[in-house]
Amino acid sequence: MRSAFEAWAQRDGHIVRRREDKPEEYLVYETQRRWLIWQAALEHGKTPAARKAAAKEAGEKAASARNGVQRAPAMGADEAAVRTQVLNEVIDAFSGLNGTTAMEDIMNVIQGLKQKQKSDSGD
Repeated sequence: MRSAFEAWAQRDGHIVRRREDKPEEYLVYETQRRWLIWQAALEHGKTPAARKAAAKEAGEKAASARNGVQRAPAMGADEAAVRTQVLNEVIDAFSGLNGTTAMEDIMNVIQGLKQKQKSDSGD
């Protein structure tokens, strides 16, 4: 998922260099913000069953990545177009946020999506 995001971000002109002290975060604030939005958008679009399957697959990929080099799965052109469209719509929705509290707003949206996910899977 991160490699697909980085490919999209580079095509869009963003710097995808990561922090040395925290390699899971991007050096540039705007790239980090878009990474959080990307994750929220993809998570929001999944069904509860797909979320469980994705979590299981991520665990398996992490285990295999520890054992050797792994290639990113190929993405179809139509899938990439849909992801880009969804991401751009989500970014547009966040673009009106106050610049000083944008990260807090994003985290609140993510938390809201997680709560909605729990309530949807609990019903």
